[in-house]
Amino acid sequence: MHATRTPLRTWFWAAYLVATHHPGISAKQLQRQLGLSRYETAWLILQKLRRAMVAPERELLGREVEIDEFFLGGYEEGLTGGRQRGKKALVGVAIEVRGRGSGRLRLAVLPDASAPALREFTKATTEPGAIVHTDGLQSYRVLAKHGYDHRRRPQSAAAPGEQLLPRAHRAISNLKAWLHGTHRHVSEEHLPVYLDEYVFRHNRRGTPMAAFQTLLGLGARHDPTTYGEMVGHDRAA
Repeated sequence: MHATRTPLRTWFWAAYLVATHHPGISAKQLQRQLGLSRYETAWLILQKLRRAMVAPERELLGREVEIDEFFLGGYEEGLTGGRQRGKKALVGVAIEVRGRGSGRLRLAVLPDASAPALREFTKATTEPGAIVHTDGLQSYRVLAKHGYDHRRRPQSAAAPGEQLLPRAHRAISNLKAWLHGTHRHVSEEHLPVYLDEYVFRHNRRGTPMAAFQTLLGLGARHDPTTYGEMVGHDRAA
């Protein structure tokens, strides 16, 4: 909100709508709800709020975690195999096991599905010593050497109709439905902040009013981001 010409009342209404509107809200919807004359103003507000949704000191996931990776993007003709990337974004998912349900979630764009990339994603999301469930991808073997109780299961070990990582797959399915239903299309450039928004919503899905208060508090603790930085105008060469 630093040096903004938008009234603080409008910012607070925007934060309330973003935090409490269950399916999320697009920039076009926010523009209508707030009566803003310019779409760009609504887009800027949303992007700034998304960048405030990650607590700087958030704790790592613990105890028992499912970890997987998946592609986000439309169908591309000619691709074969489960991990053929093409122009799609590769995303890592880590989610806590809470009985038959799901606990906290983490998502991040990955450079590739190599052992170093998956090791770094796991270290950034999951505390050492946790039980980590993965599929049979060879790259995950490295986790056992870095302090994790790694429990790897190839798809061939699953019973007919069984999902090896049901909580991770459910989170992936819900994320894709949310992106398609609310936002239609998200560029790879801005995908990380949309992933942060989905994580924020998932982890506070039962307490929308607390989510609103948390969002306002986090917004005051992050450095301001300019419009130029968001669209790439201020990037260093």
